[in-house]
Amino acid sequence: MARTLNDFKSSFSGDLARTSRFDVEIPLPLTLIPYIKSARRLNYRCEVANLPGRTFATTEQKTYGPIEKHPYLTTYNDIDLTFIVDDDMQQRLLFDGWLNYINPTYNYNMRYKENYATTLTINQYNVSNEKTYAVSLMDAYPVSMNQLDLDWNGDGYHKLTVTFAYTYWKNLSLQALGMDLLDAGLDSIASGAGGLGGSIGNAVSSGFSGIADSISSPINFNE
Repeated sequence: MARTLNDFKSSFSGDLARTSRFDVEIPLPLTLIPYIKSARRLNYRCEVANLPGRTFATTEQKTYGPIEKHPYLTTYNDIDLTFIVDDDMQQRLLFDGWLNYINPTYNYNMRYKENYATTLTINQYNVSNEKTYAVSLMDAYPVSMNQLDLDWNGDGYHKLTVTFAYTYWKNLSLQALGMDLLDAGLDSIASGAGGLGGSIGNAVSSGFSGIADSISSPINFNE
């Protein structure tokens, strides 16, 4: 059945998500405490970011009929953050220091990841400045930053683009939390029902135990 223009208009119950309504939280690792003052400004200097994606690496398999693709690995792409640079160059100094801590130029020995990685959070807000979506990038750290061009004929300002690598990202919404709890419970029920000599009662009991274990694990809502 054909839809009308009024149907299309009524499908928008609220405003649209705006690309400009965001901020980024980058808590520094303890090893970079000397740059803590510079880090406080980063929330207000990040003018370009992105909400990360997720990709499944797949393998092709054919038994009979069409070729089927089966996922076997999750991959996460690096993200780029662009910062406005203050007149005192604090943003450049901070990332100079961070990169140099990872691989100091006096010996070029790489340090351990747990000493320089952090949890980077990207928040999306609605037009009323209420948080509507947030993701945390786990074990994030800078892997590159762009050059800053100088020009006597220009009158612009510096923009520093830094590329961050991370292990994985986590959705911080309540819906995602609910799905994690449900998934953990269903997985426990399926495992209990499939065990030798198991019963439905044991399976359900195992499921509730799995949910309880998930609830007891630490959860960061980043509020």
